Amino acid sequence: MLRILFFLGLVFLMGLGFAWLADRPGDLVITFGGYQYQVTLMVAAVVVAAIVLAVMLSWWLLKSIWYSPYTVSRYFRVRRRDRGYQALSTGMIAAGAGDAGLARRKKKEAMKLISADQEPLIHLLDAQASLLEGDHEAARRKFEAMLEDPETRLLGLRGLYLEAERLGDRTAARHYAAKATEAAPQLEWASESTLEEKTEAGEWDEALRLVSAQKSTRQIERDAANRRKAVLLTAKAMATLDADPAGAKTAALEANRLAPELVPAATTAARALFRLADIRKGSRILETAWKKEPHPEIADVYVHARPGDSTHDRLTRAKKLQSLRQNHVESALAVARAALDAGEFKLARREAEAAARLDPREASWLLLADVEEAETGDHGKVRQLLGKAVRAPRDPAWVADGVVSERWAPVSPVTGRLDAFEWKVPAERLAQLVESLHDEPEPPRPAPRAIAPVPAEPVREAPKTVDDQVEDAVVEPPPAPVAAPAPAVTKSGAEVVAESQQPEKPKEETPKPVSTAAKQPETAQAATPAAAKPAPDKKTDTVVGPAVVAPAPVLDAAPPDEEEHDQKAIRLPDDPGVDPDDADRVEPQRFRLF
Repeated sequence: MLRILFFLGLVFLMGLGFAWLADRPGDLVITFGGYQYQVTLMVAAVVVAAIVLAVMLSWWLLKSIWYSPYTVSRYFRVRRRDRGYQALSTGMIAAGAGDAGLARRKKKEAMKLISADQEPLIHLLDAQASLLEGDHEAARRKFEAMLEDPETRLLGLRGLYLEAERLGDRTAARHYAAKATEAAPQLEWASESTLEEKTEAGEWDEALRLVSAQKSTRQIERDAANRRKAVLLTAKAMATLDADPAGAKTAALEANRLAPELVPAATTAARALFRLADIRKGSRILETAWKKEPHPEIADVYVHARPGDSTHDRLTRAKKLQSLRQNHVESALAVARAALDAGEFKLARREAEAAARLDPREASWLLLADVEEAETGDHGKVRQLLGKAVRAPRDPAWVADGVVSERWAPVSPVTGRLDAFEWKVPAERLAQLVESLHDEPEPPRPAPRAIAPVPAEPVREAPKTVDDQVEDAVVEPPPAPVAAPAPAVTKSGAEVVAESQQPEKPKEETPKPVSTAAKQPETAQAATPAAAKPAPDKKTDTVVGPAVVAPAPVLDAAPPDEEEHDQKAIRLPDDPGVDPDDADRVEPQRFRLF
């Protein structure tokens, strides 16, 4: 727009100049080569302007012809670059959409059209394509190559950090995050990871410096920064309370000023003041925190402010604390505990019952059980109160990421997150379960063994005839090769018994003929050869007949080799086991720390 206005202004000025010359007539005389030329001033001005314009056009034409090869090559180079950027853009979109094949093709096309040294995004597209194809080793090599270029150094650190997080290598991940924090403190992912590392290592001053940098770069809001700073100052005060009470007092007071609702800050500041014999200021801090939200830790520190106080003195301090917040369960529990220690059982019972009415939870019934046992010793009543405590809602505790702790901690023991512990009722007591599993190792399960069938009791029947006794005494032999039947006029006793053991047909119920041989059991047994006596059937559990039952085979005992093999084969559901071949194998170094 400005260029157009400038051109119009120039044309306007030239028009004004020619109009000015037209209003003032005159002649221009030129003598050259013995000749004299006389023209008007207006014609002379037009001729001069035409000569200047011709010279300019000639110069532009000659310059265009001279630089035409460069202009043509630049045109094709720009066109080639535009095509390369178009391929690069399409490849990045494909990588974001998860199309590994299209991303790889566009990467190759972009590398043909654009030099990788000119455009660092080609390295990123190459690494993203490798990740989509599942080749993480190649992707890590590409990210490491990006560290050599200052423009792509942070990009390479970010990629290596994400790869280390994916593999669970927290040491390598935090190393890369620390390097990124040194180069660019404004990176939130890097500062957060470095902050977790510093807090887990107990480097509270470095962590405070990082929080201050986060606040100055506007990564977090002012209130969140003050909360983090208060947590770190409280942790620092707790760590230095025994060695440096004065320094702990300064840090805890600053934490209490930044976050008055943080109970550990108030209790730590009070403990530091009590060690420095400043009882009044420490009590005032606890009273202020108690008015906002009563907490059992505040009551415990307030009641035991002076180590030399008697039990009745502690009861007086508990009553004073109760007067600051009436009709609250924590006030009643604090007075009840102090009264129980002082031997005031009636007062302890009254306050404990009041706490049970206000909030019938576990601590109220346990305290009532302690009072009952100390005052009356009625074990039946104590068991009744303990049963109510088991069925009552749980007491609040410090909970972070499913871990229940009796004491507050600045970071989560599971994830390392800062300010993770909250005072609330736990859903499950996971901490006790985890401790029991670590303290008592589970014994190895025995090898699976076959279960022997339980023998059935012999069935008592009515007295049997001679035919029935013969049928019970003889067991059906296993099938033998069929031989040619020999002609016989009469049947032997064994044949009669075999026929009697065949299943009856349900449709035809005819009286069974009795053979004469069946009436002579001794003759039938003598006629049966010894080789024809079959062994008992293995599938038969019991034999009904004489009161003799074969004992079940003992299958518990196994050969030492088989039992050892079975024990090696057994594996718990949550135990991946250890391969003996991998015991001495060294894990390869995945990341190169620099």
